[in-house]
Amino acid sequence: MRRSGVDEPVLPNAIRLRRLNRGQAEDLRENLADLYVRSAVGAGGREYRDREGFLRRLAGDIRHPGFALLLAETTTLAGYTFGFPVGRDGSWWRGFVGALPWSIGQLTAAGRVFTLTQVVAHPHEQNRAIADRLQERLLTDLHASLGVTLVHPYDRAARTAFQSWGWLEIGAIVRLPGPVALRVLALPVARSPRPDSPANRTPDRTDAGNSPHSATLVPRSLACKP
Repeated sequence: MRRSGVDEPVLPNAIRLRRLNRGQAEDLRENLADLYVRSAVGAGGREYRDREGFLRRLAGDIRHPGFALLLAETTTLAGYTFGFPVGRDGSWWRGFVGALPWSIGQLTAAGRVFTLTQVVAHPHEQNRAIADRLQERLLTDLHASLGVTLVHPYDRAARTAFQSWGWLEIGAIVRLPGPVALRVLALPVARSPRPDSPANRTPDRTDAGNSPHSATLVPRSLACKP
């Protein structure tokens, strides 16, 4: 797959969505890392550290049961999102500050919560709808009722971007080694597309591939650990 050019806008009607299984995600890890670095803000050697950190997180996420990755492509890689189901035992919520809302606990126990650990899109201002489409489609295809993610408290750009897509801040989690309290954002999944949803404006196709299961959009592409 050819690397995307920063100056090349991705036309909405040319986007194809495709699901990857673990093996396919591993095969494309270098391409995924290329776009991650392009979508991130880095300077003075920071790109190398960001890339290595991304590859470690991807390798860790792939090992989780139910790992899923959805990518958007034309003749180039335009964006992707991936993550895994939140375990029914509620261990993902360990370290939550205060009382976890009862409804979220119920959805977790029912296996209806999915964590998006990475959302990345081609860094062109005309491609801002890509991330919205990717996250909406992946959560819907997986029959999740709630998407969750973690954002560093100092990453104001990421928080602003996610909130603009309808994500709500519902609390904080302290993960070892801490002591930073990561912000928890949640996205309720609509059972039918919103009137202004990209899914209503432009048809696309999702290929399940061989999956055994079932930007500068975000200046610091979202990363959270299980």
